[in-house]
Amino acid sequence: MKKVTTIAALILIVFASCKKETTTTEPVQITPSPPKEAEIVEPAGDQCYAWRSNGSVIEMSFNVNSHQEVNGKLSYNIVGKDKNEGSLIGNMKGDTLIADYTFSSEGVSSVREVAFLQKDGAFIEGYGDVVEANGKFTFKDKTKLKYDAKNTLTKVDCKVE
Repeated sequence: MKKVTTIAALILIVFASCKKETTTTEPVQITPSPPKEAEIVEPAGDQCYAWRSNGSVIEMSFNVNSHQEVNGKLSYNIVGKDKNEGSLIGNMKGDTLIADYTFSSEGVSSVREVAFLQKDGAFIEGYGDVVEANGKFTFKDKTKLKYDAKNTLTKVDCKVE
């Protein structure tokens, strides 16, 4: 009889341990952190640069946004050559401005890639071999560009148009 009582007690204990507990717990309160203040980068406004020598003039003005995208104007008025002027759209990649220069010369619209190295507050124009594809001239190898200090555009006051 002791065995039957012991077995019955064990069965009751097993059933009692299987019974689900229903306790109510309050939900955990999550307090949101205040949003981090975004870093606001103010546009620097137009930046203007020019090179002048013996009656020849190169002028460049542009804006750089927070994504290092460049938008501006570029004009070449070289003695003995046709004047051309147009838009400049590109990117700052480190200390180098690489952009598409869309310009008009003698009534013909053209696109060519230009490069300027920013050094000591000035921009030095880069030169190199170019290839033409789909009516656009681009540098063959940007790592082999040469920057000639004689074509250094220095910072100037922007013209009011």
